[in-house]
Amino acid sequence: MKLGIVGLPNVGKSTLFNSLTKAGAESANYPFCTIDPNVGVVAVPDERLGLLADLYHSAKVTPAVIEFVDIAGLVKGASKGEGLGNQFLANIREVDAIVHVVRCFEDTNVIHVDGSIDPLRDIETINLELIFSDIEILERRISKVVRGARNDKTLAKELELLNRLKEWLEEGNPAIGFETDDEDEAAWIPTYNLLTGKPVIYAANVKEDDLADDGASNAYVQQVREFAKKDKSEVFVICAQIEQEIAELEDDEKKMFLEDLGLEESGLEKLIKASYSLLGLISYLTAGETETRAWTIKKGTKAPQAAGKIHSDFERGFIRAEVVNYQDLLDCRTYAAAKEKGLVGLEGKDYVVKDGDVILFRFNV
Repeated sequence: MKLGIVGLPNVGKSTLFNSLTKAGAESANYPFCTIDPNVGVVAVPDERLGLLADLYHSAKVTPAVIEFVDIAGLVKGASKGEGLGNQFLANIREVDAIVHVVRCFEDTNVIHVDGSIDPLRDIETINLELIFSDIEILERRISKVVRGARNDKTLAKELELLNRLKEWLEEGNPAIGFETDDEDEAAWIPTYNLLTGKPVIYAANVKEDDLADDGASNAYVQQVREFAKKDKSEVFVICAQIEQEIAELEDDEKKMFLEDLGLEESGLEKLIKASYSLLGLISYLTAGETETRAWTIKKGTKAPQAAGKIHSDFERGFIRAEVVNYQDLLDCRTYAAAKEKGLVGLEGKDYVVKDGDVILFRFNV
């Protein structure tokens, strides 16, 4: 999974990126300190892996990972070359979802590029820049398609879609809200890789005092939540400064630190939950002496396609999947004991994999 982090300058975007990835992107109290897209890969915290690895005495543990791309702070007019221009927007066209960091705290020591705190204005500024960038992409495609549309029915149909989609964007709507029942149109739209066609997770960046009640008493956070409801986007509350402190701690210290703040999970864990929920993702597990590993798949994936995540041969030569629930396996202490109790299912090609399934694939090529 790949997530692109966007936001205005000085909203806590790079501070959040640093703390999530410990990649050390430069973070300072002035715009455009991130002049290259910074990329960091983060392991998805999953306590199931450690427990399974202990059970199997695994030599290696491999968690699922998320790749974060931190984009330089955008400003009004970025799509037309203002600030650092839209050169960085190309870097997030390949991401699965966008994490939009929104400043929801007052601090006279931290400059706001527009001089005041207004999360909805900030969201609109970024969204408009993404829309303008998408319109540019559609205009380029239109100029290519229009030449052949006179003599090609398929291109003529696509041209009609492109014009409708462009009109939709010009009205200030994100591409993700554009609806079509036509199969051809539904297949074409993802190929344009529109930024506003990607799901959005809003990270409401607050001061430490607002963390305990998850931003319930912060009026700015409530504004962001109300706005996100309309687009069915996810929102999570974070204090980028606290996350930076957490990132420096060992696991045991981290747990104590969170407890002292009255928190059950870190911002990274909140973000991962929001990402999995928004993108409809789950993890299944494989375990053995060599390796215990988490594999990320879409909800509703059937066994052969899940096997293909490991290797294409597994999908091509799929025979069956031996499946046991993670908790059942832990309770029984051994795979053999779980099998004896009838808790290991022999599943065929139509089996839909569930979150927390521990699977052994049988295949032949």
